[in-house]
Amino acid sequence: MIATKFSMLQHVCFVPFARATRHRSFTVSASASASTTASPSRNLTASASRAPHVDPRVLLGMSEHDLQQLAVEFGQQSYRGKQLHHLIYKRKAKEIQDFSHLPQAFRNDLIEAGWKLGRSPIYHSVTAADGTVKLLIKLEDNRLIETVGIPVEDEKGSMRLTACVSSQVGCPLRCSFCATGKGGYSRNLQRHEIIEQVLAIEDIFKHRVTNVVFMGMGEPMLNLKSVLDAHRCLNKDIQIGQRMITISTVGVPNTIKRLASQKLQSTLAVSLHAPNQQLREMIVPSAKSYPLDAIMKDCRDYFAETNRRVSFEYALLAGVNDSVEQARELADLLHEWGRGYHVNLIPFNPIEGSEYRRPYRKAVSAFAGALESRKITVSIRQTRGLDASAACGQLRNNFQKSPLVTESDHEKSEPDVAVAC
Repeated sequence: MIATKFSMLQHVCFVPFARATRHRSFTVSASASASTTASPSRNLTASASRAPHVDPRVLLGMSEHDLQQLAVEFGQQSYRGKQLHHLIYKRKAKEIQDFSHLPQAFRNDLIEAGWKLGRSPIYHSVTAADGTVKLLIKLEDNRLIETVGIPVEDEKGSMRLTACVSSQVGCPLRCSFCATGKGGYSRNLQRHEIIEQVLAIEDIFKHRVTNVVFMGMGEPMLNLKSVLDAHRCLNKDIQIGQRMITISTVGVPNTIKRLASQKLQSTLAVSLHAPNQQLREMIVPSAKSYPLDAIMKDCRDYFAETNRRVSFEYALLAGVNDSVEQARELADLLHEWGRGYHVNLIPFNPIEGSEYRRPYRKAVSAFAGALESRKITVSIRQTRGLDASAACGQLRNNFQKSPLVTESDHEKSEPDVAVAC
């Protein structure tokens, strides 16, 4: 669900009632809409703390209760809020004027008071031979974010549709093998910009999203408030089970503890990529501020707190971290820090300009076998969408290193649109 940053409030309330309710309607959603950044360490780039201009008047992301309260504040019966909820999350309307079941006067009042739905246009899409679809969504500030839809049909013909969603525009952590980091970092996504990515995938496939993975552009733990707000909406309003949602992180100090305190049933996936601190620092520069022993301790505590096993993502880079000896070292590390772990091996997805290479299948199988022989549960991720630039950040980098500029932007010369990422 890659989405556009919708609605920065620039409308003026013209009708008297809209003016009277302006402050009250802000309080309905501002707390849930505000996007804050968990600053992991002084060593992490200061740009990671950039938050978007928070728009409190976006309907997407609001709960049924909040929508009922909003309707009442506009002089409507509370059941109009239930209708709003149905139109947003079931009918998947894209504009307030599409709310044909609501009185025209109510729709006009919402628009005049500066409310927007929070859906963004698709700027570009690519479909791979295996059915994987990658979307570029154009945000209101002309930045692009990626989301990927991955369909998998089981033996019975039922389809599992996974949406891989982004949490930031770019990423400040700059992992050496990742295309997103090479494309620069701009800001966090607001909650509706995360949620709309899932709806966009559903629109394309004409099918319900069954699984959501926070493995797209950005570091989810640097935008944990918006990620948790989006998680609530995906679970409660769009009705995707918590166990069908995975939150991935390369590791940000103190945030795994914060996530554990939420006691979610979702999966935590930690991008490890190395069996020791020295190699991890080479692959993941931010690892210097979060030593391997510290992250493993937090993972052990997370399991104790939630009783949910931690999944470790391990990108296999040919000749760097894919030897059998390194697999044994990884197994020893996991056994040292407890139980309940699973390793998901990811053969490197080649990107332009990278010094890394994809390992041969024989090397991948040998690495997996070495882990299994030491009683570590392991899976090998099937590579999808190679012909759709499916590696995180690839497609966006093909189109944008700085915000798109339109003719009207040239005329306005607004700094937040023209400044490069």
